[in-house]
Amino acid sequence: MTTAAERFARLSTTAKLLLILTAVLLPIGFGLGFVAYTDIREANGALKTQSDERARTAARAVESLIARNALALRIASNGRIAVPGIDPCAGVQQSLTIAPAVAQKFMLHSASGAPVCEVGEVGDIGPMSLIAPGDIQLRVAPDEGSVVIRVGVVGGIATSALSAREVREVVAGEESEFDALLLKDGVREIDVITSDRPLARGEDRSITTWPIGNGRLVVELQGRVPAITALDRLVILLPAVMWFFAALITWFVVTRLLIRPLRRLQRAVGEYQPGNTELKLPTNVGPATEIQELRDAFARAVSKVEESEHEMGAALDGQRRLVREVHHRVKNNLQVVASLLNIHGRSAKDEAARAAYASIGRRVGALAVVHRNHFAEMEDNRGIALRPLLSELVAELRGSAPESARGLSIELDFEGVHTTQDAAVSVAFLVTEVVEFAMLNCPDQPVEVALRRCGDLTGRLTLASAVLVPEAQDSPEKVQFERIIGGLAKQLRSTLDRKLGRYSVDLPIFPSRPESRFGDDEKNS
Repeated sequence: MTTAAERFARLSTTAKLLLILTAVLLPIGFGLGFVAYTDIREANGALKTQSDERARTAARAVESLIARNALALRIASNGRIAVPGIDPCAGVQQSLTIAPAVAQKFMLHSASGAPVCEVGEVGDIGPMSLIAPGDIQLRVAPDEGSVVIRVGVVGGIATSALSAREVREVVAGEESEFDALLLKDGVREIDVITSDRPLARGEDRSITTWPIGNGRLVVELQGRVPAITALDRLVILLPAVMWFFAALITWFVVTRLLIRPLRRLQRAVGEYQPGNTELKLPTNVGPATEIQELRDAFARAVSKVEESEHEMGAALDGQRRLVREVHHRVKNNLQVVASLLNIHGRSAKDEAARAAYASIGRRVGALAVVHRNHFAEMEDNRGIALRPLLSELVAELRGSAPESARGLSIELDFEGVHTTQDAAVSVAFLVTEVVEFAMLNCPDQPVEVALRRCGDLTGRLTLASAVLVPEAQDSPEKVQFERIIGGLAKQLRSTLDRKLGRYSVDLPIFPSRPESRFGDDEKNS
């Protein structure tokens, strides 16, 4: 169920609408179509039933005619054939004359089948078998023009014939309802009613058969009943057609009036780049007022955002200028303090005081260098670049070295990395402490300062000098030096790796950028 809902949610709006219309309208359409088909079929069935009823009435009329003639012929002929001295045909004719709607032509045969007499022209009845008194035999004449009725009576056999015209007169009232009426005996048939009128559109042939005379004859009637026409089929399919056109019109309306304007609006908003391009919303978004209001709302929102961005940019620019001014003033103040310390150090009479002034001045100068580099890097917002900072710091330290350490060699091997201000202050103080300790205790040995990237977020600062001996704790100055550089390493959230002649510490740096890559490592001495 969840998968189906997710698939449905991924469909486009037009596809969702088509599925919803299909789920709602198509079952209704099929139901209405089934009802229409059932109604048409029931109506046609009722008409077929009416046609069958008329056919049965006609068949009963024909059967009644044959039964009446057979009964009248039996009553009139019974016992007259074998009476000597009496003309049997005259007596039978006299009896039949007073019987209503009975054929007046007949012939009599003896019990052996020999002809006795004949009244009227019965026609060719063909060979017929002998029958016992009380039996009736019905058949179609060989010329297929009449129905032969033969009854067995006392003393012989009486035979009569009903022509197709006489049978047609019986069903004359029903004649217009049938295209054909046939009498069949299984071998031959009589066309009582025939019609050459072709079937009209919307009509179908209906054939009904009824046995008469205890199955001796069959009456076949052909009529017309309504058929399911193209219009009826259209009525049956009309709900499905209506669903199709409803879905098509809905798809067209939604696509033209909603989806396309929304896509144009989406394309315009997607192409908009804040600060670089102007938001150009489409003017033609269709007649839907809601989409027009949405476009205007977008324009107002973007206008407010741009106005807010301008205000924020102005505020940020002012804040940046303020911070730059603060760093500039801090740097100037530190330089003033360093200059004052330098002046007082030169005027001090005690050598220890001059060394103390110089030591404090170096640290204040290192802090000033950090602020100056941070002031320069504020525009890029990538932190402080350590290579120019350490290069400037080493130059400052070499310039403030005492006369005994003027020849100190400081070798630099830096890779361009950037770090935070806090880490830069700790690095500057760490380099200052090591270089100062070297120039005061071992000025004739070189000092190496190296900075390498060892990961995306980590750099390694390495300081090498002969004065760096981890095990040596032979003086209070050495103990204090080790404590200070150990504390600075902790400020970098790292452990100072002490090896003979080489101290290393890890520091956090910013990830490298393609545009921030420098060339080959620079080595200065």
